[in-house]
This record gives sequence, C-alpha cells and structure tokens, in this order.
Amino acid sequence: MSPIPPLNRRTAALALSTALLVPALAACGSGDDKEDGAAASPGSASGSAEPKAAHLTVLAASSLTDVFKAAGAAYEKAHPGSKVTFSFAGSQELAAQVKQGAPADALVTADTKTMDGLKAETDEPAVIAKNRLVIATGKGNPFKVAGLKDLADTKIKVVLAAPEVPVGRYSKQILDAQKIEVKPVSQEPNVRAVLSKVELGEADAGLVYKTDTRKSGDKVAVVEIPDAENAVASYPAATLKGSKNAGAAAAFVAWLSTPEAQKILQDAGFQTA
Repeated sequence: MSPIPPLNRRTAALALSTALLVPALAACGSGDDKEDGAAASPGSASGSAEPKAAHLTVLAASSLTDVFKAAGAAYEKAHPGSKVTFSFAGSQELAAQVKQGAPADALVTADTKTMDGLKAETDEPAVIAKNRLVIATGKGNPFKVAGLKDLADTKIKVVLAAPEVPVGRYSKQILDAQKIEVKPVSQEPNVRAVLSKVELGEADAGLVYKTDTRKSGDKVAVVEIPDAENAVASYPAATLKGSKNAGAAAAFVAWLSTPEAQKILQDAGFQTA
C-alpha cells in the first residue's frame, strides 16, 4: 500500500478532528437548549418568568365588595389578558364553600380565625388590610345614639351580624368588654345585610365596619367608637391549594400587598396591615 502523501495526511487528520468535535458541540447545544427552556418556563427556579394570564375566581368577604371591584379592574389593566371574578359573602359562608371544594383560586376573609381554620385548604396567608367598627344609625340619628352603651336601650331596634360572622364576633367582643347587653331584633349573615336593615329603616342602629358606611350617603349616620372600646379586623389573603391556576393566583395575592393595591384599599378607608 502506498504511503499517504503529506497533504492527504493533513486532510485525514482534519476530517478526524471534525468528526470528534461535532458530537461534543451537539452535546453542548442540547444542554443550552434545556437551560433556556427552564428559564422561560413559569415557576422555574430562577423565578424570572411571569405566570401566564389566567381567569381567576376569588372568594372575598362581603365588606370588600366595593374596594375589590376597583382593585380587580386595576389588576386586569396592569396584567393584560388576566381576568378576576369575585364571589362575595360572609367569611363563614366562604369557608364552607372552600371545605366543600368550590372551584376557586384565592380567598380573602375578614378575620384570621376563619382563615386559620382552613390551613389544610390554603397556602400561607398574608394580612393585606385592617378595619374598625362603627355604629350605623338611621338617617339623622333620631335616637341620638352617642356610644355603645346607648345600644342597650330597649327602645332602640338594634341589628347585629350573627356570632359566627366575623363582624358579629367583633361586635360581641366589644360589647362584652364594656359589659353592655344588647338584644338584637335580628342577626344577619354578613355586614352588608346589617347595614341594609339600617338603611331601609328596618332597624335603628347596627354595628358595621367603618368602610361599609362610606357609600351610604345620608341614608345612615355614623357614630365613631373610641379605639379603647373598639376591635381591629384583619383581612388575610391566601391562595387555595385546589387552584388550577396556582402561579397566577399567587401573583394576585402578592399584588394585594403592593403600593398600588394598598393605595386603593386605603382610599376606600381600610387601614394598612
């Protein structure tokens, strides 16, 4: 066999080197593709990717009805493609819905006790706002209610929320602390129902959240309760473990603590968490 000429030897060596290099480059390229894919995937370890837009269902305490409509609109504007639908009710009703497996993505209650009872169904909650109670009386305050002690007058028809409702629990707490016995003419399933009774003249006074009276206009008169005699209502928010939109739900709950959302809450009369 004739020896390979010098030029052919160089050509063969180059071909061999190229054959060995191609698999190595392919392997490197494969690894880079995987890393790029991981970085672009929602929920990756880098956390740099935004969760995909989703249609979220949020269960929220009835006292958040007005402010959350504004907050939801602001969130949708800031997150194109997202849609937030709220279902408002008393916190105890919302808790029952969660335990029954209602399809929802996040929950906001008007007290920490109700949220604490749902640890198996929720992720870690965060308090997003606080509230206080006031006395709502009929237009012009005809009975001249000046404070909690006046609610004990049997001539005044007082309506309260049921004791299993957060605002009803807070009402009992502050009345018991002042040793004031009130015999309500009715016990309602949520704070909006209490306020409605007073607005319609079906009751002379009721204990409600301060924020709820802001849109009542002159339908009711508001009597402030001193801080020393009042209770602070905390509003925790959490994602639901059964959510099919976990990433988007977590993003919405986190947004509720941002300056934008907090301004909306404070403009509606809620206090900072």
